[in-house]
Amino acid sequence: MDFQHAAAMWSAHPDLVAGVLRADGLNPDAPVDAPVARYWARAAERLAGGNESELPEIQAWRRTFAAMGLKPTQYRCASEALLRRFRQQGEVPRIHPLIDLCNAVSLAFAIPVAAIDVERVSGDLTVRHAYGDERYETFAGDVENPLPGEVVFADAAGRAHARRWTNRQSGYSAVRKETASVLIVAEAVHETAAADVPELVRALAGELTAVWGITPATAVLTPEAPRFTA
Repeated sequence: MDFQHAAAMWSAHPDLVAGVLRADGLNPDAPVDAPVARYWARAAERLAGGNESELPEIQAWRRTFAAMGLKPTQYRCASEALLRRFRQQGEVPRIHPLIDLCNAVSLAFAIPVAAIDVERVSGDLTVRHAYGDERYETFAGDVENPLPGEVVFADAAGRAHARRWTNRQSGYSAVRKETASVLIVAEAVHETAAADVPELVRALAGELTAVWGITPATAVLTPEAPRFTA
């Protein structure tokens, strides 16, 4: 499976920086309490000075969503939604060790992080503008079609594994108990993303090695090298 952003995405969003990891050999019983607590503490420290909407990472995604015709306070990027819940409740739900870790890292960096079960993806996965006939399955099991031009994570079978870019993943390819292999994608568009995304990738790769004893394949994508072979 290859992962890439379509050329039109790089053209429309020249500030985009994308980090990718492929991890195999996962299990649902790994202990992640310690690293999750560390990243939660970092997120809490950042939020101590104000709410999530003031963070440069979130402001940049809000501008990007607005440019795509989306109301930023109606459709939030995944990291903003997590930070908002974390600020209000002091925690986010624990779901699966990998998701808990990815969510914690996303909170600390204020950068959206998606984790996709690769066994549920058909062929290559491309971040592109929707045609409108792609199939997106919600976490409730309902099937939707994205609007034409909406940014989706689309596979070769026409299934959308995310809608509105970094807004919401699909329940179809969400990490579950039996998931053994994942593709993890972190995307940012803020001013220091070129430094922050590689740092996030290194941090997450280190945690995967420490917790699961695996060495993930990693990459930071650019318009000149936009493809990651997983």
